[in-house]
Amino acid sequence: MRTAADVDRLVGHELGDVSMITEAVRLVTAELGTATPLIGFAGAPFTLAAYLVEGRGSRDHLAARAMMHADPDAWRRLLAWAARLSAQFLTVQIDAGARAVQLFDSWAGSLSRADYVERVAPHSAAALAAAEGRVPRIHFGVGTGHLLTDMAACGVEAMGVDYRTPWTKLQRCCRAYRCRATSTRRSWPQAGRRWRRTPETSSSAGRRPRHTS
Repeated sequence: MRTAADVDRLVGHELGDVSMITEAVRLVTAELGTATPLIGFAGAPFTLAAYLVEGRGSRDHLAARAMMHADPDAWRRLLAWAARLSAQFLTVQIDAGARAVQLFDSWAGSLSRADYVERVAPHSAAALAAAEGRVPRIHFGVGTGHLLTDMAACGVEAMGVDYRTPWTKLQRCCRAYRCRATSTRRSWPQAGRRWRRTPETSSSAGRRPRHTS
């Protein structure tokens, strides 16, 4: 996916049959009952576009970022399409019983703040808008400490970060946007219940009640 013609061929595709997703969510929510909510998820527009343009995983997503600047119109159409599908995918899961949703932006951390705000954030906001007023929305990114406030501004009730983002930075963002803080720590499954915070986050996280591990 490297040219405007490639984008033209792609954006006519729609979500298609979602019956398996609907059935899967209904089965899981029935098993979980009311005590444990199911969180639905969708890939964020930039992450979806990065996979499509790169054709594989990438450390720097150079091809995607090059397309963003070399052909901004094709880029805009690609992300608008991705946002539409992500919004529809979230809606399907909510309709089937998901009680919260997360927009997962694995690769947004490779972007400068200027590129994110101008060329990505509006599309993430469009995807998240599908769940507005229906269920809590979480916006999660990997290596996105420099984008936290802009991601929160897309319209969410919670922000998620990976292990590289200090809690102090996340807390400042959540205070400003009145949202909750969540995190994923790769070392937790190996460390077990006795070890729940990294040294650089333990003091700040311990004082802040509005966070979820």
